[in-house]
Amino acid sequence: MRFRLSCVVIVAALIATACASAAEMAQPATATAEPPPTTTSSTEAIPATSEPLVPPTTAADSTTAVPLTGSAPPEWLGTRELPLRPGETNGVAQPTPPELIDRQLWTVDHLPPPLDDTFVQEVTIPAPADVIARSTWNESCPIAAEDLAWVTVSFFGFDHRFHTGELLVHRTHADPIADVFRQLHDMRFPIEEMRVTTRADLDAPPTGDSNNTASFVCRPAVNSTSWSQHALGAAVDINPFHNPYVKEDLVLPELASAYLDRDRFARGMIHADVVAAFETIGWGWGGNWNSALDWMHFSSSGG
Repeated sequence: MRFRLSCVVIVAALIATACASAAEMAQPATATAEPPPTTTSSTEAIPATSEPLVPPTTAADSTTAVPLTGSAPPEWLGTRELPLRPGETNGVAQPTPPELIDRQLWTVDHLPPPLDDTFVQEVTIPAPADVIARSTWNESCPIAAEDLAWVTVSFFGFDHRFHTGELLVHRTHADPIADVFRQLHDMRFPIEEMRVTTRADLDAPPTGDSNNTASFVCRPAVNSTSWSQHALGAAVDINPFHNPYVKEDLVLPELASAYLDRDRFARGMIHADVVAAFETIGWGWGGNWNSALDWMHFSSSGG
C-alpha cells in the first residue's frame, strides 16, 4: 500500500513538472525577447516650439563634460525698449552696454542639441505646417508656403558646445545653405542663436540687442517698400549683433555700435572664411555694399 502511494506521488510530481515546462514553452516570444528597434526621423523628434528646452548647464550628455565658456545672458536682454527714430520703426542707436562689448553669451537650446560634435542636418520640403504657423509667413508674402523648406543644422556656440538651429529658406536653397553651415561647423565659427523668426519678433518694439541667425522673414527691406530678400527665403543674417547693418547714423541692432570697428577681431564677427563659404554657393555679402554696409547679410542676389 505504501509502495502504491509513493508511485502515485511520484507520477503526480512528474506530471506537474511537465505541465510547468510546457507552460513556460507556451509563453509568447515577446515576453522575453528584446522589442524591435524603432526609427524616428529627426524632424519628428524635434518639437516645433520657440520655448527654451534645455539650459546650457544641462545640455546633452556629450556636451556636459565640455567646460562652459562665455557668460549667461543679462537679465535685461530683450526688455529695454528704445526711442524710435522719427517716422521709422527702427530705434535710435545707443552705446553698447558693457556686458555686450565682447558678446559671448551662452546658447539656450530651443531644439534638442546633437549627441556629439558630428555635423547633423535635416531638410524638410515643404516645411511642416506647424513651423510655418509660428513663422512670419502669411498670404500676402511673395513666396508660397509650400516653397519654403525647414532646415535644421548643428552649430558651435560661444559656450563651446554644440546646438541645433533651424532656418526657413526657399526650397531651391535648402541643400546649399545646409552645406554652408556644415563649413561653419567645421571651422568652429560660433553662433549664439538660430531659430525661425516669429510674428511676435517682427512686431516687437526695438530693444537693439537681438542676435538671432535667421533666413525667412516676411518684411520689406530696411526703410523700403520693396520686399527684402529675406521675404523670398533667399538671404541669411549671421550673428546680427556682431555684424550690424549701418547706413549713416542708422545702426541695426541699435546697441551694436561696439562692432562698427571692423578692424577689430572678435569671435562671432564675419571673417574671410565665412564669406568664402557663402561664395561656394554663389551668395554675396552685404559687407561689400556701397550705399550701406550690412555685415550680417548674405543673399543669393548679393543684394
